[in-house]
Amino acid sequence: MIMYSTEGGMDIETVAENTPHLIFTEEIDPAFGLLPFQACNVAFNLGLSGTAFKGMTKFITSLYKAYVGADASLFEINPVLKTSDDKIIAVDAKVTLDENALFRHKDYEVLRDLAEENPVEVAAREVGLNYVDLDGNVGCMVNGAGLAMATMDIIKQSGGSPANFLDVGGTADAARVEAAFRLILKDPNVKAILVNIFGGIVRCDRVAQGIVDAYKNMGDAIKVPIIVRLQGTNADIAKKLIDDSGLNVLSAIAFEEAAKWYKKCCKTTCQYFSEKKRLIVTQMHLVLDFELNYLKI
Repeated sequence: MIMYSTEGGMDIETVAENTPHLIFTEEIDPAFGLLPFQACNVAFNLGLSGTAFKGMTKFITSLYKAYVGADASLFEINPVLKTSDDKIIAVDAKVTLDENALFRHKDYEVLRDLAEENPVEVAAREVGLNYVDLDGNVGCMVNGAGLAMATMDIIKQSGGSPANFLDVGGTADAARVEAAFRLILKDPNVKAILVNIFGGIVRCDRVAQGIVDAYKNMGDAIKVPIIVRLQGTNADIAKKLIDDSGLNVLSAIAFEEAAKWYKKCCKTTCQYFSEKKRLIVTQMHLVLDFELNYLKI
């Protein structure tokens, strides 16, 4: 999709909020690519004519070719300048490349400046974790992007706000779980950690053992409550592993109960930290089948 507006030089979000009628889009079918009439639509909607019109259609066509050729996920040109002699110039640009396609562009990969990226996200990538930093107060560790999105919705419904998106994938051994915990705890705003695992690809008992081992390895480094949901393959074994681990455990079956414990922990954070308790919730109902209105407690 090409999104464009006559209101250059400012955030597109501001334009969308204040003057949405000034934002235009062209949806492109990847099977056919950018068609000539679509490039003309862009120039027309921008109010151009004559030499500037032709220059803009050529500019858009070249932009699309560069976008596809670079395997990019985003090309943002803001602003685009029309000079007094009707030339079209990109004044500033932001390009986001698809990391999954970097193997086809070795020349791009060597240009990467890690100093310009979020250091926690860089560290996560080095250990093979999918991590996106957010601005909330509840750390998330989930397996699967869909379940991660549902988990973040549940956190919002429970009165919190997700501090990150972290997908551990199909592997959750002690080293990987410990790495995930350490990444989450780098955020000083995190007041609790929610581990939400569905044991389909990865067995729940393996995750439970990873959590126990990581907890013991980290010791006092974990200073926030940990809420864990395990459901699926070997969930009963996972519960026994956690219950027999010697950790200070409070178990819950229904998610409503877990949500109540979460709220209680948030209201009594100082007391909770001083007693060094850990809340681990296992054997909950599958999140995707849970109706969010139950959380209105």
